Amino acid sequence: MTDTMNPVNQTQTKSESLASDDFIMSPMVDVCFVNLMRNPIVRKGFCAAVLRISPDMINETEFLPRYLEQEYADDKLGILDVRVRLADGSQINAEMQVRYFDFWDERVLFYLSKMFCEQLKKGDSYKKLRKCIHVSILDFIRFPEDKKCYRTIRFYDEESKELYNDKLELQILELKKLPEEIKTGEDIVNWMRFFKGKTREEFEDMAKTSKYFEEAFNTLQKLSADEQKRLEYELREKAVRDHIAYMDSARREGIAIGEKLGEKRGEKRGEKRGEKRGEKRGEMRGEKKGIQLAKKAFKLHAQGISDEEIAVQCNTSVTKIREILDIDN
Repeated sequence: MTDTMNPVNQTQTKSESLASDDFIMSPMVDVCFVNLMRNPIVRKGFCAAVLRISPDMINETEFLPRYLEQEYADDKLGILDVRVRLADGSQINAEMQVRYFDFWDERVLFYLSKMFCEQLKKGDSYKKLRKCIHVSILDFIRFPEDKKCYRTIRFYDEESKELYNDKLELQILELKKLPEEIKTGEDIVNWMRFFKGKTREEFEDMAKTSKYFEEAFNTLQKLSADEQKRLEYELREKAVRDHIAYMDSARREGIAIGEKLGEKRGEKRGEKRGEKRGEKRGEMRGEKKGIQLAKKAFKLHAQGISDEEIAVQCNTSVTKIREILDIDN
């Protein structure tokens, strides 16, 4: 048997081929994002950016299961992309979202509140509750009224604007609003730039800025060269594309059905309105003709013309003329 038929050599050839091409995964695909955050160095850098603190202030991060607990069998199951617990017990969950859908806001609140509540077990004190942050990394625009590419949302008093409690927090990162020239030096914006990266050159440039981005780039390269990871990535990418296509198709079909129903309803309403208008116009015309007939009949009657002659001149019956003139038969 020749070396070319050796499975080990075949695997090496595939790996070398994958490593040598210019393909690089996009962190915007959730399986890539999750695998990036499995790296403790990358995770530490990202969590520090979310908390707006130096990475040196973070001692340890724990990568938690992606599934939220279900208290009852019929509870809605929540699936998170990345869920991390810090040394002080506070938690961060982050997800990539490439497409807006109905009730997206409600879904985010559901994840955040459930993550917060499930910290307590039966008999636990409320003082055990720690801060929970939900980070939404969006490839669509959620707030079109401004140009802010990221924002933090907490509970505030409506009048005084005083912070009520900081243990529940939402962070919204809108990648499509990220300016081409980034003037701010905030790490969270730099991470947004990294997530939005498309080419190997872009990631290489980011890798030069800090050891955390360097580690993220190195991890991306390893993932991209791993045959199994690449297969998972491509399958996930295809599933997302298929889902988007399905939703678009359903949306177009819904619009077409709505337009058809609207046309039918419009036709029916038009017919009813036409009938009503016709009836009204008929009544008005009838009234007008009746008034004209009465005027003519009274005028002729005043001239001493007989009822029979008036009926002939008015093109109606003698009985009708006598009804108008109120004359007994």
